[in-house]
Amino acid sequence: MTFICKAILFDLDGVLVDSTQAVERVWRKWAAQHKLDPQLVLEHAHGRRTIETIRIVAPQLDADAETGNVEEMEIADKEGIIAIPDAADLLRSLPSDRFNIVTSATRALASARLRYAGLPVPERLISADDVTEGKPSPEPYLKGAAALRIAPADCVVFEDTPAGVESARASGMRVIALTSTYSADELKAADAVLDSLVHIQAELQKDGLLLEL
Repeated sequence: MTFICKAILFDLDGVLVDSTQAVERVWRKWAAQHKLDPQLVLEHAHGRRTIETIRIVAPQLDADAETGNVEEMEIADKEGIIAIPDAADLLRSLPSDRFNIVTSATRALASARLRYAGLPVPERLISADDVTEGKPSPEPYLKGAAALRIAPADCVVFEDTPAGVESARASGMRVIALTSTYSADELKAADAVLDSLVHIQAELQKDGLLLEL
């Protein structure tokens, strides 16, 4: 299966960086602190900005204050954070002006996790700090494309959550989903679903990028 595009937009957690254990540890700890159902919290945490997760699961709390608390815990927890297999090779194969990272994490947290995983921090990274509405709104991916000065229709997105797939689709982009966090059935709205980045080839051609899955 092949895709032709001019740029690739990557989600971070679950796509380039394996941070699942750290994410779940932090959210379970936070849920216990506030006597909330940890499973309910986790169901809403993946793929969303922290502030929006808190507004959904605990509207009675001060979302701004709690977002700061959760972020501090997440930045401090580096155990088990590693690069997704072949993520480094795929990024190295792409010109710096042909890819971007669009994440629901803040810039501070995203930068920390990229460093922990030994991956480069792109100059044009779009984080939770850069948007007023996070995924599943199309705003994050539209800003990701705009930062590269490339039309949304010419971008392909790599995602791992239903919220992220919905965000990319709503922005008019094609989506390749990875089953690192959710099942293939939960990601069926994507244009393609893969179990990993292994064996994905990106080749720069005259008219853009050729992605071979």
